[in-house]
Amino acid sequence: MTPVKLFCLFATVAFALTGQRAAAASGPWDQPAAALADQIAAILGPGQAQLTIRNLSKISADDVAAVRRLLEQDLKTRGVQASGTESANAIRITLSENLHERLWVAEVMEGSDTRVTMVQLDAGATEQQAPVGGLALRIQTVLTVREPVLAALETTDALVAVEPEEIVLFTHTSDGWKEQSRVAIGQHKSLTRDPRSVIFPTPDGQGFEASLAGIACSGSLQPPQPEAQWAVHCRASDDPWRLAQQQSSATNSATTEQASTTPLRAFYNAARNYFTGVITPNVGADLPPFYTAALLPRPDGAGLLIDGIDGKVQLAETAILKPIAGTRDWGSDFAALHSGCGAGTQIIASGSGEALIDSLRAYEIPAQEALPASAPLTVDGTVTALWTAPDGKSVYAVVRKPASEGRADQYEVDRVTASCD
Repeated sequence: MTPVKLFCLFATVAFALTGQRAAAASGPWDQPAAALADQIAAILGPGQAQLTIRNLSKISADDVAAVRRLLEQDLKTRGVQASGTESANAIRITLSENLHERLWVAEVMEGSDTRVTMVQLDAGATEQQAPVGGLALRIQTVLTVREPVLAALETTDALVAVEPEEIVLFTHTSDGWKEQSRVAIGQHKSLTRDPRSVIFPTPDGQGFEASLAGIACSGSLQPPQPEAQWAVHCRASDDPWRLAQQQSSATNSATTEQASTTPLRAFYNAARNYFTGVITPNVGADLPPFYTAALLPRPDGAGLLIDGIDGKVQLAETAILKPIAGTRDWGSDFAALHSGCGAGTQIIASGSGEALIDSLRAYEIPAQEALPASAPLTVDGTVTALWTAPDGKSVYAVVRKPASEGRADQYEVDRVTASCD
């Protein structure tokens, strides 16, 4: 359908915006995405459908990816799974505009029956939310492997990667990281659909400690001598996982010293893929179960940012749990980056959903709203894990690259840094 015919169709079809949010939209595409998802769900009902998006407007490719993630999320909450590649139902969305308005049109196809619905965007929703600071994200591929990587630790001489069933040591060569040794974790329990792990260096920097569901491992970061066995020990454990090293901006020296040396730990639900909400040391607020947590410097000390399993991002600060606006487009993974730019510390968040083309973006949280601090960084694949480097100056991301003709899935470990413009 040509743009001319499309706009003729707009003129002949009556429509109404539905599904207004109770709260103010946190981004320029939130309200139209929710409204269109409401109308699609009303036509299609619960089920699966193939979703395609055609962009005839001037919005950027990054924004198209954000729109797709929002639509997928909104449709899912309304009972429509937009990933049914084998479904006979289809949703074809066209993003279009003319000199006076921007219109999104959805063609909902059930067998031979096609119905059309659409939304008109408000004038104020036509511009992308601008970053609050001049920060640019940079990404560098560190490692490419065939097996999923749950977490990794990179040093000058070694890189340790945690896979679902093995821990792998890579040593540095002139051609990059080369696999040196593998050690079986001894995982006897069935893994969840989205297994997780964390890995940290020991205080002396000579070894590592890793946690998986029901398993704790420790070992040396030093490459083994030729024909020697790499020293790695794994055992069954329900001990809390280490999340981060406390960092505080408190002026009291005793408080600061204690905060900077006390690792924050959280109990993990080994039967699922999230943390229970019980952490040590206690932050003074009752936390819900969550997927991800990160420490943020605050005027009165460190605040703990969590992504609850209900999709709500909240900040535990001064023994109070506060909701954070502007996070609706976040995925379940984020990490703190101590860039020195702007406020000094940003949150790097992945996009929501499981789009084949993902993105990373930096945010600052001066109060109770996440404000973009960088433009979105497009990632060629799906971000499956995200964590802060031990020095805090970079963030690592695991990106799953989908299978293509003649090639299976691949996994990249990427290092993300920031520069101040």
